[in-house]
Amino acid sequence: MTRRLFLLCCGYLLAFGAPAAAAPRLASAIPAPPSLIPLPAELQLSPGRFSVGPQTPIVLADDRAATRRTAAWLADRVARTRGLQLAVRQGGATDKAIVLRRDPQAAVANREGYTLDVTPSGIRITARDDAGLFYGAVSAWQLLTPDAQHGAVNVPLLHIRDQPRFAWRGLMLDSARHFQSVVEVERLLQQMAEHKLNTFHWHLTDDQGWRIQIKRYPELTRIGAWRTPPQAGHDGEPMRYGGFYTQEQIRRVVAYAAARYITVVPEIDMPGHAQAAVAAYPRLGVTGERPAVSVDWGVNPYLYNVDDSTFQFIDNVLDEVMALFPSRYIHLGGDEAIKDQWQASPAVQAKMHALGLKDENALQGWFIDRVGRYLDAHGRRLVGWDEILDGGVPADATVMSWRGSMGAIRAAQLGHDVVLSPAPELYFDQLQSDHPDETAGRVPVQDLARVYAFEPVPKELDASEAKHVLGAQANAWTEHMPTMKHVEHAVFPRLDALGEVDWSPAAARNWSSFIARLPAQFARYRAQDIGYADSAFAAAITLDSTQALATGRATVTLANQADAGTLRYTLDGSAPDAHSPVYQAPFEVTLPVTVRVATFAADGSVLAAPRERVIERAQLLGFSGNALPNCPGSDFRLRVQPLPDATSLAPVYSINVFNSCQRVPATLIDGVDAIHVEAVRLERNYALAHEQKLVVSRPHSTPFGELVVHKDDCKGTVLASMPLPDPAHASRRFALDAALPVQQGEHSLCLIYTAPIDGPLYAIDSLSLHPGAAAQ
Repeated sequence: MTRRLFLLCCGYLLAFGAPAAAAPRLASAIPAPPSLIPLPAELQLSPGRFSVGPQTPIVLADDRAATRRTAAWLADRVARTRGLQLAVRQGGATDKAIVLRRDPQAAVANREGYTLDVTPSGIRITARDDAGLFYGAVSAWQLLTPDAQHGAVNVPLLHIRDQPRFAWRGLMLDSARHFQSVVEVERLLQQMAEHKLNTFHWHLTDDQGWRIQIKRYPELTRIGAWRTPPQAGHDGEPMRYGGFYTQEQIRRVVAYAAARYITVVPEIDMPGHAQAAVAAYPRLGVTGERPAVSVDWGVNPYLYNVDDSTFQFIDNVLDEVMALFPSRYIHLGGDEAIKDQWQASPAVQAKMHALGLKDENALQGWFIDRVGRYLDAHGRRLVGWDEILDGGVPADATVMSWRGSMGAIRAAQLGHDVVLSPAPELYFDQLQSDHPDETAGRVPVQDLARVYAFEPVPKELDASEAKHVLGAQANAWTEHMPTMKHVEHAVFPRLDALGEVDWSPAAARNWSSFIARLPAQFARYRAQDIGYADSAFAAAITLDSTQALATGRATVTLANQADAGTLRYTLDGSAPDAHSPVYQAPFEVTLPVTVRVATFAADGSVLAAPRERVIERAQLLGFSGNALPNCPGSDFRLRVQPLPDATSLAPVYSINVFNSCQRVPATLIDGVDAIHVEAVRLERNYALAHEQKLVVSRPHSTPFGELVVHKDDCKGTVLASMPLPDPAHASRRFALDAALPVQQGEHSLCLIYTAPIDGPLYAIDSLSLHPGAAAQ
């Protein structure tokens, strides 16, 4: 039964996802499935429970150091999250105890597998390897924390036989764009362990910073680890931004990860994303000039050159990297290396022709192959983003597919091992929702359900090709996540979905089962002060604004992404609680009214904090800039902070770096004769490389451009043109006001910033339409 999860009791076999009508026959005999994430490969429940209290010891059946570490980890987690102090002892009586046993003959599928049995006599965890014993302890900890209560706990009698579906279960943290402390990195590693993830991909170098100490090349961190932000010293922006990890700190992180059976795979980007390195040592670059460490997100032009001295530098750097990271894999990047500098360099062109290479893509293939052979000679293996396929790649290279899944398909068909890490599906810097209170990130939304639905093995692969799929990895790029508060909001609970995708049998995954197990996981997060997002369960409050403006009444609909939980609401502005009305169908309200909605789990715990909507005329004629869609023609969209290094979760502003145009949806605007806009000036710190040509430039009639309002569409009648102030003298937030011809009927509006595209970006914080006195 390795492909499905079954509950077995009294001759009944019940699969998760079976018709709800079948469940009551077993309800009196068997408890509900425990809140284990990820779902075990096999789980059999029996009637009865075993009680764990302060008198229950954790007994070590062997004296291995690894077993002692796992026991200490379990005791610590239970104490921190359940307030339950369990003594750890070596040997002795095992009755009424939690027993950890490493048995080389254990009947498990692989080194990460384990069995866990809960009987009236106690809890037994058995594995043939240390990693499996640790993962069994993770499951035991979850069994001991089924809710937010403290103290003794009853654990259902059960049998688990478990092992992961994939060998690579990964999370990437970008420490180059924004820097995290060692303690913060370790906190993330702890959570990875609790989700049974085993590969931490650490992005340590890029255009915006070099974060790893290389003793042979001190300028990499003296210069390359620091950048001067735009508007340094103004509006809270630091004078310089950066930091790096000393080799001692890296050893600490690697050891911390290893104790939790996590391999740290470092990424040292090449041949592109090299601006910080070239800033430190200009001889490594193509032009010989020293650039600044970049403050621009996106694709910068700086590449390593292809001189022998540069490869000697790379080899020397990798020697120190390999001494710090014992991982089999070393990630060399290989992505987004635009070839303009190579194309313009006579020296590079001469080298390319001397090597008999047809173009710059082939030169990149030669570059990566050369470095890959150096790794191979030292017993390591190259992994790179899927662009490494474009110019040919070493036969033993592993390909990480990020440009969708096509790179993985192509690589696997060529015989390469692959890791699925596609954008946008597994990019955790994508927004989790379009709620007004969502923080910074990329659009389109990648909600919890989409992550859970991801299948790592592309259907285009046959059985032999599918064997090359090592697993899946999510990426937390930090251009728009400057603090761990942002990272935690973006990562959790989507990491729960990824954990189940990577670990559990594909046939066992069931969305309804998964979300039913999340309340206990949320309680564990709260106990550990993890700032998870409740976006999947947060209520959206929708209505027909035209109906409301025309009649003074509205039909209100409530929903959430997960289509789960109990929505309770109030109409007087008070916070919903367990006694508030339950939403069952759309309901009528009379304006003005304040609707507040919270989402509750079956056990009464809160799944999502209250969301509020004030429904009255002024609010219906007001709009958040984050809620205004792009104009047709360009789907690119970001929610960004006031400044690139701002540390608060709010406010955030929606921008389109290619086309500064948004629309007010069709609205009944009878009597409206004025518009008020709260506008924001932002840094245009986006390196667009060859896509710069796609940025729309519009004529402007005043020195710094205008915000132009068109009626109905972007070629419609101009209703207003509001000049933008001088950026040198105006504050970042400023108001724009204009009179409009008196409007009648239902119309949409198109709002276009005409500011020069070599200057700042502008966003709409909020917009309000105002009817004249006669219309109110």
